[in-house]
Amino acid sequence: MNLHAVRAIYLFELSRAWRTIGQSILSPVISTCLYFIVFGSAIGSRISDIDGVSYGAFIVPGLIMLSLLTESISNASFGIYLPRFTGTIYEVLSAPISQLEIILGYVGAAASKSIVIGAIILATASLFVTIEIAHPLWMLLFLVLTAVTFSLFGFVIGIWADGFERLQIIPLLIVTPLTFLGGSFYSIDMLPPLWRTVTLFNPVVYLVSGFRWSFYGNADVSVGLSIGMIALVLFGCLACVTWIFRTVYLLMQYIHFDIQLSLQATLSLSDRPCTGAAHQERRRCHRLAGSSRGWR
Repeated sequence: MNLHAVRAIYLFELSRAWRTIGQSILSPVISTCLYFIVFGSAIGSRISDIDGVSYGAFIVPGLIMLSLLTESISNASFGIYLPRFTGTIYEVLSAPISQLEIILGYVGAAASKSIVIGAIILATASLFVTIEIAHPLWMLLFLVLTAVTFSLFGFVIGIWADGFERLQIIPLLIVTPLTFLGGSFYSIDMLPPLWRTVTLFNPVVYLVSGFRWSFYGNADVSVGLSIGMIALVLFGCLACVTWIFRTVYLLMQYIHFDIQLSLQATLSLSDRPCTGAAHQERRRCHRLAGSSRGWR
């Protein structure tokens, strides 16, 4: 495995987060503070404890999971779509990098940023309410698995999208409603039996329930089902990414091969010496043709 390539992609994506620190870090923190002001103070003071936990503390795992899902999808989808939009993806495709290394670089960076944001939100929440973590190792496991799973999902969206509008369709119209209806701000045991049964078809319920169990030891569904649902979504995303690289990625290989042939044809048109802009263009063609030999 080319660890230098993985590290280069990983660090480049992390540096992009630092360049947009206001959007990447400050925005989720401000949103969390607003949630606590509205739900924790204004509304939470009028709601009784849920399973022995104050309402303000009860919504902390749901808020973290809400930010974790949206940020994982957003970071991964935008991270792979932006190179496609600007055309710099061909530099990655022409480098001696395998499919696995590309996935590790982009998905690893997106998951890392999401985990950092989750930790910042947890620290911010501790300023408003008292938080107890009953199972810290399980909490970390749920955090990492969820971030990696939905970063893979965002990676798929970034490859599928053909415009900036499509990047927002699934997160806004599907993921966010499922998160709000998945027990982030309430226990599904509070619902009528019919709606509780319907809610169990929402996969986000299992993520939020398992994550909340790691904090307070209370869960709406069994922890085994929560882990099983995360594993199911994770393997589904892995299967989708594998299929994409076996079809679309293979197609890109043929496209790049055609580019290589056209460059070689351009270089062989004339062997006459040239200067100025023509000389620079020939040097650029030589560099592109040389980088094409590193294709895997």
